[in-house]
Amino acid sequence: MNDLQKDNKDNSRRDFIKKTALASSFIIVPRHVLGGAGFLAPSDRLIVAGVGAGGKGKSDIQAFADSGKADIGFLCDVDTRRAAESVKAFPKAKFYKDYREMYDKEHKHFDAVSISTPDHGHAVQAMAAMQLGKHVYVQKPLTHDIFEARALTAAAKKYKKVVTQMGNQGASNNGPRLMKEWYDAGLIGDVHTVYAWTDRPVWPQGIQWPDMRAEVPAELDWDLWLGTAPYKEYVSKLVPFNWRGWWDYGTGALGDMGCHLLEAPFSVLDLKYATEVQASVGSVYVDEFKRGYFPESCPPSSHVTLKFPKTAKTQGDVTVHWMDGGIQPERPEELPANEVFGDGGNGTLFIGTKGKMMAGTYGRNPRLLPLDKNNNLNVPQTVARVANEEKGHYAQWVEACIAGAGKKELSSPFSIAGPLTEALLMANLAIRAHDVTALNDKGKTIYPGRNIKLMWDNDLMKVTNFDAVNKFVKREYRQGWTLGS
Repeated sequence: MNDLQKDNKDNSRRDFIKKTALASSFIIVPRHVLGGAGFLAPSDRLIVAGVGAGGKGKSDIQAFADSGKADIGFLCDVDTRRAAESVKAFPKAKFYKDYREMYDKEHKHFDAVSISTPDHGHAVQAMAAMQLGKHVYVQKPLTHDIFEARALTAAAKKYKKVVTQMGNQGASNNGPRLMKEWYDAGLIGDVHTVYAWTDRPVWPQGIQWPDMRAEVPAELDWDLWLGTAPYKEYVSKLVPFNWRGWWDYGTGALGDMGCHLLEAPFSVLDLKYATEVQASVGSVYVDEFKRGYFPESCPPSSHVTLKFPKTAKTQGDVTVHWMDGGIQPERPEELPANEVFGDGGNGTLFIGTKGKMMAGTYGRNPRLLPLDKNNNLNVPQTVARVANEEKGHYAQWVEACIAGAGKKELSSPFSIAGPLTEALLMANLAIRAHDVTALNDKGKTIYPGRNIKLMWDNDLMKVTNFDAVNKFVKREYRQGWTLGS
């Protein structure tokens, strides 16, 4: 080999190495670097499957897409009419009617699941996703039953890589954070009593199950919609909204608004599990005449009192009053006559030893009472804020999923959402105790659960002084449906 041939060979070898190195550099450099600012590589985006694509499901899915870091890969809904707008908005998303089929066939192709279905489906849909290692966002209330809430709380500990969030978006608002700073600064002293109220229900409650059957719409898979619930013939005006007022599917006004209104007391006072609960309800049976309250239907109104044990933030027990159906607590004397109480139809009031504070839905517009206490406040910010109160709850979950479990703060992970949901469902136990009937020694129907105080054993997860109501702690699923662990 002459010198020229050797030089050419060396040059060729150097060119090969140089070209190989350049080619390799394009392989190992992340695509978001090459793509410039604002570009996310596929590995940096969250692929979301939406279970429930209409109504609240539609807005949830859109909120995830609006985060700029999530793609809607799959859609699932038992009613194609309800899903139509989401299907149109996300034409690349593959559509299913049965979430189980979607999970089975597509689980390798999505990272997370958004669940926005009626209450009776939440637990089984979420648990199945968590078992597959999928992150889950579940609309409030987290579950239909206390047992289910405890099971999902435990599952979140078991599946440690799964990022969880309940859809009580007010938890990411700045109002509760501000109230926490006020309370920690001692502005209202020690809180011993809390009131929360709502104008819900705005759907039928306290009515008898319709006798008239209706034809199932061709677009609706009625059997899939029923899911875990007992089989009943289809009736009109139940789907898509009025299911909330029936115990087989919904959890009444408490389930709809409780997580929004009681989240602030839970986060401010570090409340966890109640020890006792009692309730009074509107329009119960009177003698032999039905006066607007039926065992299958939630009552038109209720007032529930829950007792929570002392926490690190309180000097003693805390009594929480829940009121719905338009019932409201007495207006505070410190609130001027023409000022709005809460936000009108809904609100939360904290009563402390040195003062009071109130807020509206989602903890919005918090104010100290008397109102002049709000002038010239100089309380240091100690609680981090969530950017964009309207969409922050959604974006927070998306970013936490991308970052990995434990690396980003969440406002309502199941460790928080589980106990909060259980408290609401305990309140429903006291309401449902009014349904329990028995026969007295004369063979007359009586209602032993009315106005009884239920004593709760948190470890055993049961009422200790009125066993008849424990059947509502864990309901029986329809054959073919199970909750894993």
